[in-house]
Amino acid sequence: MKIISVSVMAIQLPLRRPFIVAYETYETMPTIIVKLQTDTGYIGYGEATPDQHVTGETWESTYAVLTKVLGPLVLDEHPFNIERIHARMDDALYGCPAAKAGIDIACYDLMGKISGQPVYHLLGGLYHDSLTIPYVLSIKEPEAMAQEAADAVANGYGCIKIKVGLHRDTDIERVHAVRKAVGKSVQIRVDANQGWQNRTDTLYVLQRIEDCNIDWIEQPVVADDLIALADVRRQTTLPIMVDEGLHDVRDMREVIALGAADRINIKLMKCGGLYPALKLVSQAEMARMECQVGSMVESSVATAAGAHLSIAKKNITSNEMVGPLMFTQDIGALNYEGSRLRLSDKPGLGIEVDERMLAEMVCISETVDRK
Repeated sequence: MKIISVSVMAIQLPLRRPFIVAYETYETMPTIIVKLQTDTGYIGYGEATPDQHVTGETWESTYAVLTKVLGPLVLDEHPFNIERIHARMDDALYGCPAAKAGIDIACYDLMGKISGQPVYHLLGGLYHDSLTIPYVLSIKEPEAMAQEAADAVANGYGCIKIKVGLHRDTDIERVHAVRKAVGKSVQIRVDANQGWQNRTDTLYVLQRIEDCNIDWIEQPVVADDLIALADVRRQTTLPIMVDEGLHDVRDMREVIALGAADRINIKLMKCGGLYPALKLVSQAEMARMECQVGSMVESSVATAAGAHLSIAKKNITSNEMVGPLMFTQDIGALNYEGSRLRLSDKPGLGIEVDERMLAEMVCISETVDRK
């Protein structure tokens, strides 16, 4: 069995409302769907959702990498040869993890379909019965965020994630307003997305929200300064999660050595897919650090991949598989029941890709084969 064609389709997913974080405002979400076909007729889908602020990849560059470098490279490979596929991708190209994740996820979808098993059975089996997702608040004025949080709780959500990082004093107001609106029992997590400019600003904010019963503060300093992150961790009582500062196993080694974080946020687009993500989970487990699987706000394809990883691993205790809930149209569907996400036992990712919808969304596409 071998891969005989790689189709790369760049699309724009329509958001229900603008998604606003410290470094960007998204009106639509650009992503790339990868379709692998084998000589025995199996088809696997993957997804590459780049973020130039996190991995240095753009929508356009990722499309070029997949069509000109990685697509041709995996032709004639057996999809189960995932170690060799990753080695060949890494030898051919430094970095570009979102592009590599697109290939990786499609290979796992193929592996599941060929073996007749859901992907989570290839990752360790079913550990969690279902996943609990948070409600994610984009950056708005404090009162608007508080009202949206209260509405989410009224609709059954027990955890709120607050995006901050634009202005330290207003960010403090945002956190306090949301806590007041949702009461004491609802979980709150705060994500600065590198927005605060220095350790002084970071500690200024953290000291003033310590009484808000925060689960953790995520990436409160710039991504490439793990020393600063470790320094902040030593000076606050709030648990610290590293996100943009953690991509691969080398970063993980530094996070552990420096004592830079209490928890890690794994994103398939940062590390290169499911296969490298498994290595990060193992490193975290050895260091007694719990994991979260995050999202670049992906379609049902990459969201399903992250969900399969999350549901298979004991040490993954939180997730943000919320992307499909943020779109008015998607190319597939996942089973959300309020704040719960349940995966099917269908082979592969369990996603029935709507080819008609995908075709309507395509902005540019190319198929790589041996013809």
